[in-house]
Amino acid sequence: MIEDKKIVIKITYTKGGEVRFISHLDLMRVISRAIRRANLPIAYSQGFNPRMKMSFGQALKVGQSSGSEEAKLTFEEEISPQEVVDRLNLVLPNGVDVLTASRI
Repeated sequence: MIEDKKIVIKITYTKGGEVRFISHLDLMRVISRAIRRANLPIAYSQGFNPRMKMSFGQALKVGQSSGSEEAKLTFEEEISPQEVVDRLNLVLPNGVDVLTASRI
């Protein structure tokens, strides 16, 4: 049996500025688009309709800003947490900034 190694990285990000007026679902779309634009090796679910393997914390109210939100991202390949931070911050819109990343 081949062992399937996935790398899980927890990111901490901010939600502020004009972005605070978008919903939680839209914020999830913003981050998933940023992952694709940054060309990160994200893992996908198996099946008929594959989805990115990512998990978000509690939803914020629309209009509320936060300096410390969390998400867990699962990657197919080895990647350093700092590289995830750098590549995501290049493509994320103003108001969303990845502060830290750590491997779980």
